[in-house]
Amino acid sequence: MWCVPHPYKEGHTLVLLDTEGLGDVKKGDEKHDTWIFCLAVLLSSTLVYNSLGVIDNMALEKLHYVTELTENIRVKAEESQDEDKTADFMRVFPSFVWAVRDFTLELILGNEPITSDEYLESALKLKSGCSPQTEQYNLPRRCLRHFFAVRKCFVFPRPASTQNMRRMEQLTEEELDSEFLDQANTFCHYIFDSADPKTVSGGRIITGTALGNLAEVYVEAIRSGKVPCLENAVVSLAKIQNVSAVEEALQLYMTEMFGMTQLPMHPE
Repeated sequence: MWCVPHPYKEGHTLVLLDTEGLGDVKKGDEKHDTWIFCLAVLLSSTLVYNSLGVIDNMALEKLHYVTELTENIRVKAEESQDEDKTADFMRVFPSFVWAVRDFTLELILGNEPITSDEYLESALKLKSGCSPQTEQYNLPRRCLRHFFAVRKCFVFPRPASTQNMRRMEQLTEEELDSEFLDQANTFCHYIFDSADPKTVSGGRIITGTALGNLAEVYVEAIRSGKVPCLENAVVSLAKIQNVSAVEEALQLYMTEMFGMTQLPMHPE
């Protein structure tokens, strides 16, 4: 996690949370990755997912974590089994940015040039039909379309030649591919301009301390075997902040009182 002053918005801090990749067998099982993905969704105002190559069916199948969000995140403390959660998720979930690395295709569809955003939306189109195969194909696409109201895509060419890639960490900016640098600059400007402050229910912007408290509440819920609930988390956050406010007020009162008196005091 990195916390730096926001380059554009005065009084704001840009918090960058890196999950260090999913699917690493050394870090645990798939359930571990699912919870990491859920935490990233819960704590972010903008979620950046990066993959290699192209956005095809295999790439979308690797993003199966999105299909498990309804089982692992609750918006309301009490939900009926038949209640449609799509609108609630879309209201509280972050914007979604798909960054495709080492992209080599031309952005063309039907002999017409398209934008990277149109490329993403084309990849998310649903198939007609109701067979099990069609449903499996549509599921991750439907979840991305229904859960994330704002979707954006950036495609990055390889940053350097194959030979230079072997010493990537030693390369200077001048040695990187100019097209890659342009796209990286566009990506950064989009994040700086468009990433909204993190909010909770009611549109209340949270502070860095509150973000840390939220993380603790969600992690504790996961550790105890419960499903993280946004409504309950907000209640817990309010209790934590109320206790802190009372302690600060008491400390201020004691400081002021001792400053106004001289000990020992006479009974009269």
